[in-house]
Amino acid sequence: MASKISDFLGSAAAVATGMGVTFKEMMSPTVTEDYPDVPPSFQERYRGTHVLQRDENGLEKCVACFLCAANCPSNCIYIEAAENTDQTRISGGERYASVYNIDYSRCIFCGYCVEACPTDAITHGHEFEQASYDTSTLIYRKERLLTASAAGSAAPAEMKRAS
Repeated sequence: MASKISDFLGSAAAVATGMGVTFKEMMSPTVTEDYPDVPPSFQERYRGTHVLQRDENGLEKCVACFLCAANCPSNCIYIEAAENTDQTRISGGERYASVYNIDYSRCIFCGYCVEACPTDAITHGHEFEQASYDTSTLIYRKERLLTASAAGSAAPAEMKRAS
């Protein structure tokens, strides 16, 4: 009989504790973000859509070393390399990525590609709106990932080496 009473009192105390938490939360102000009208604020370490960076001369930082693709656990990065010529420089190294695709239907935003890059060519941006009904639109190509040229610098295809 005493064990039933202590079980009942223990259960009642647990319910009272739970209801206390519920009432406390009911009285606190509601935090609502006006997302479509006000852009969300992210922490600096937020891992959004990748960005391919350029150097201070407007050249691409990616030298097609394939370390990002090799470190990707979901195998979502595809790269094809091409050689820089004396007439046209695309990147600062001997090679550049002629094709750089990321399949966001497979990407898990782990950041291994960013950590593996020796030239800091790939970073995480803050873009997050990637929803799509068609998975073929989730393959981001180099043109979409690459940052715009720095103001006043020539486009990489137009940069000629002085002879």
